[in-house]
Amino acid sequence: MAALCDQAGAVRAGEELDLTRLQPFLQQQYGCDEPVSIEQFPSGHSNLTYLLRMGSQEVVLRRPPFGSKVRSAHDMSREFRVLSKLHQAYPVAPQALLYCDDQAILGVPFYLMDPIRGVILRRDPPPDVSLPPKTAERLSEGFLDNLARLHSLDYAGIGLGELGKPQGYLERQVKGWIERYHNSKTEDRPEVGLISDWLIRRLPVSGATTLIHNDYKYDNVVLDPDDLARIVGVLDWEMCTLGDPLTDLGTALAYWTDPNDPEDFREIRSGPTILPGTLTRAQLVERYAAVTGCHTGDMVFYLAFARFKVAVIVQQIYYRFAQRLTSDLRFACLPKRVHALLRASWQCAESGTI
Repeated sequence: MAALCDQAGAVRAGEELDLTRLQPFLQQQYGCDEPVSIEQFPSGHSNLTYLLRMGSQEVVLRRPPFGSKVRSAHDMSREFRVLSKLHQAYPVAPQALLYCDDQAILGVPFYLMDPIRGVILRRDPPPDVSLPPKTAERLSEGFLDNLARLHSLDYAGIGLGELGKPQGYLERQVKGWIERYHNSKTEDRPEVGLISDWLIRRLPVSGATTLIHNDYKYDNVVLDPDDLARIVGVLDWEMCTLGDPLTDLGTALAYWTDPNDPEDFREIRSGPTILPGTLTRAQLVERYAAVTGCHTGDMVFYLAFARFKVAVIVQQIYYRFAQRLTSDLRFACLPKRVHALLRASWQCAESGTI
């Protein structure tokens, strides 16, 4: 089963690291003279992740994307601080090793962490990965339970009490993501005004404050290759903060496709959530309420907002491509994804169902 583990590969054009500066830095840090080889993990549209090898030593490097102007979204020092505190209390978070803000090395701050080996499920399982209904059911249950476990952490007790500003979090989020859309707009989309007005009118009162991941989905979790229902890692903590846990659940649901969803939404799925045995969005919400005791009566709002937020994230990525700040051709088709997410957000709001 080890062959099924997520593998790094060739570095994408335009996203190369300067080895002439990086290699001496790493050799000094690790007290070795082994040459450094660099590969890149294949997915991810935001912060970039590389696998570095020095003889038998392997470390993972995280750095901001090339061409991004949204500095607050790519704060390497913040992400490093989160992982440095979080790993002991929540072992599926990566172990952070070293932070570097010397821009003479790569031109941007970056950090190193231990790799987490395992299987990452993206749009469809690889041909050699078997997910029978019972395994798919256990995996979706474990996916939800792992999120609830994060929300149960004593964030102040592990040193993350100053991570965010919980007071007024939801209102700031709604207004902030509406503004971010307009700052990265490349064409007029009528759904944006409709959704924006609806969200502002329907803003619920937030309940508890918890630590939230903010991008929790199947392709950000690492699975045990010998038991695909067991999560051994959770990746991409760049948006982790303190806030309303239902926004985190909403984001997970925004990426979750049900078998009876419209075809355009099923086409943009990021994980194999339509496999037989997998819990539906409604079943995930029911399980979350049972596990946490949290009232989930406003989930229509949280899902509509989360789909809008994800649409804006994708739009920001496409904006970099449209402005020729990146040449990554994967981004050329992103407007289709933005449109599908906006339609799904408005459909959720109009229908009153998740």
